[in-house]
Formats: sequence, structure tokens, C-alpha cells
Amino acid sequence: MNVKKFAPIGYGLLLLGLIAAPFLGAYPVFVMKLLCFALFASAFNLLLGYTGLLSFGHAAFLGGAAYVTGHAMKVWGATPELGLLAGLLSGALLGLVMGWFTIRRQGIYATMITLALAQMLFFAALQMPFTGGEDGLQGVPRGKLFGVIDLASDLTMYYVCLIVVVAAFLLIVRTIYSPFGQVLKGIKENEPRAISLGYDVNRFKLLAFVISAALSGLAGALKTVVLGFATLSDVHWTASGHVVLMTLVGGMGTLSGPLVGSAVVVLLENKIGELGTFLARLTSVEWFNTLGESVTIVTGLIFVVCVLAFRRGIMGELIAWLERRRGAVGANRAP
Repeated sequence: MNVKKFAPIGYGLLLLGLIAAPFLGAYPVFVMKLLCFALFASAFNLLLGYTGLLSFGHAAFLGGAAYVTGHAMKVWGATPELGLLAGLLSGALLGLVMGWFTIRRQGIYATMITLALAQMLFFAALQMPFTGGEDGLQGVPRGKLFGVIDLASDLTMYYVCLIVVVAAFLLIVRTIYSPFGQVLKGIKENEPRAISLGYDVNRFKLLAFVISAALSGLAGALKTVVLGFATLSDVHWTASGHVVLMTLVGGMGTLSGPLVGSAVVVLLENKIGELGTFLARLTSVEWFNTLGESVTIVTGLIFVVCVLAFRRGIMGELIAWLERRRGAVGANRAP
């Protein structure tokens, strides 16, 4: 089976499912939250999966843009499109600053720089008066898109959110399959060889960092518009840990991996309590009722299982299995 041949069909079916989701009983706000994290994970995967740069500070882009968008729309009265643009640009600016420092180091040292800078932004968000401190920035209005489309309706907001996420995902796909994306893959696989071929590796890394940060900022901005608030959890280091988890569980270096990984993690965090209640009623084991309070333990356990049993992630292993099966079929057909 040619995986690349059937991939567009799979994405098309996924898109049709998302379009029909509100009419199939799905809660629009929950699906929009999932879409925002899917975009966040896809943007992070562009940096880790295709460039080979591990960032523990991506929460800075998600949360920083969320605060900028929320402040612009609530205090300055910006329209939703301007708020999203402000989040996108603020994410790109933060990525430029963080990337400039990061690309000058290698390995764990570069990773720790991203974590340190993100923590600086977290403490700034905690202390700044316009961020709301521990209470966060509340009551952000959705407003009217282009002054015409009222986003107060969850259904209208859902389709706007879907269009933005699909457009951003297509941009990521175009970037990966462009000559620029091929250079990024070359840097990940063999950086010294890319340097010997005459590529300015640091410039490519910085640009990849900025693109990833900008799209992460767009995810944070969209999340603020959807939910109407931005909190410290958006900029906390645990948000960076979540996006790493989503990418690794789904499949690093695959387009579909972050989508699957974000769905698994978000569904676990939001539905595990309901699952525990159901299991408690089914088995009469009272312990299952405490599952909702043990989300981090369960997600951590699933992460360990995936690392041990699915080294390439869910989609990575699935794609590898299909390729092996394709090779076996081809070998059997050979004369």
C-alpha cells in the first residue's frame, strides 16, 4: 500500500468529519480546543520532527500570543482578525528572539536556553498588571470578524476556527515539501554535510524557529478567542511538556502524528474522569472514580508505554508497518 497515495484521502475524510462534527453531537467548544492544540503540536513538530531542534519553551509562544490577543481585543477593542494577527506576529517576534539565542548552542544546552527564556516570560506574565496575574486575563470578547460575522455563536466560531487551523496546517505541509523544507530535513539528518554543501544552517534554523513560533502563537491567539480567556497555564512549562508529549505519542516527523497525539492527550485530560465513572459503575470498583484526579499519572503511564512499545509514535509505527507490508507484497510479486 502506497501511504502517500492514500494520505490525501485520509485527510479529506478527517476534514469531512470535522465539518459534520457539530451536527453529530460533538461539543463545538471542545473540538475547537482540540483543533488549537493540534495546530500547536503541528507547529512544534515542524521544529522538532523536521529540523531536529528540541524546544522546552514553546509555551512562551502559545501563552505570550494568548495574552497579546486577549489584551488587544479586550482593552484596545481590536477585531478578531486583528487580534489573531497580533498573536501571530507576537509569536514570530518571540521566536526570533528565542531562536537567535538558541541556535548558537547545540543539544541539551540549546534546549535549556528555550526553557529558561520561557520561564522568564512566565514570571513576567505573573507580575505584569495587564495579564491579571494568577487570575489570568478574563472576559475577552469574540467580537465580529471583519465587522460583519458575529462570533458569539459557537457554531459560527467553530467553522472560523476550522478554516484558520486547516489553512495553517496546509502552510505547514507546503513548507515541509518545499525546497526550504528539504534543507531542514537535511540539517536534521546530517548538519555537517548541509554546511559542507554551502547552506547557512543557522539562518535556516532561525527561520524554522520563527515559523514554528508564529504558528504556535496563532494557536494560542485562536484559543483565547474561542475560550474568552488567557491564563498562566498557557505559558507554564507544563504546556511545553504537553506539546512534546503530543508530538512523541502521535509520531514525530509525520504530518498526521501531532494531530493524533493532540487528540489522544486532550481527550485523556478531558474525558478520563467520565471514563473512570463509567468503569466504576461497570465493575463496582470504587477506585476508578479517582481516575479524574490522576490525569497526569495516566498520561505519564501512556507516554512510557508509547516510548517503550511505539518508538516512532502511533502514526509513525502505523506508517512503518504499512511500508513494510508494501515491501513484502512487492517482493512476493517479483518474478
